[in-house]
Amino acid sequence: MPSRARLPRLPQLNPPLDVRRGYSQQEILGEMRRLILEGNLPPGTGLPLGELARSFEVSAIPVRESLQTLIGEGLVEHRPNFGYQVTLLTADELRELYVVRERLESAALAAAVHNATEADHQLAREIHARLEQAVLTENAVAYHRETRNFHLALVRPSGMPRVVHMLEYAWNITEPVQPMVHVTTMDRVVLHADHSKQLQAFLARDAEALLAATEGHHARLNGVLAHLPKDTGLFAEPAGEEDI
Repeated sequence: MPSRARLPRLPQLNPPLDVRRGYSQQEILGEMRRLILEGNLPPGTGLPLGELARSFEVSAIPVRESLQTLIGEGLVEHRPNFGYQVTLLTADELRELYVVRERLESAALAAAVHNATEADHQLAREIHARLEQAVLTENAVAYHRETRNFHLALVRPSGMPRVVHMLEYAWNITEPVQPMVHVTTMDRVVLHADHSKQLQAFLARDAEALLAATEGHHARLNGVLAHLPKDTGLFAEPAGEEDI
């Protein structure tokens, strides 16, 4: 049986809205989701009920309810005789989710490019500028965060909330891996050049150019993903016959 990954020292938690009452179940859920999506709890991290309950100064009940919700969101998994842990994907599963993201993103972009307002254009420009700064300063964590913000800024004007929701769901499952943190500096430079092409087409309301730039971007992403380090604990081993 593999050894249980321990809960790392948690960063500063956001305080509850009512300090006297303490954390509500929804606040615990929000904090745990944030910690996972921001990469503070890497894939495979064990999530012991007792330790989490002590961290939030609550009983195990609201923590368990939060973990069950996160299982439904694909961020946490429960293994018999092991307990809860942050979802650990195989490398193939990560690539599959990127295929899903590409299809959903392209569907939304085709509509978003025509529906976008000047406010949407300005938001995309601002996020692109933050991406530029992250590349120049070699801030991998900021680059990863702003990449997500940039892509979602381009699709949200689509008027297709269910498609955008499914895209965010698929994106969330890949977030614990923090892929853009682990790629090379040159990879980030090249991928950012793709973002610049996407932004230019988005601002020009050129759907054909935007979809072409997005297709090229995802093709490049697939190549980058294929070279992510496999010996860092980021990925689960593919299931063998004994696991079937």
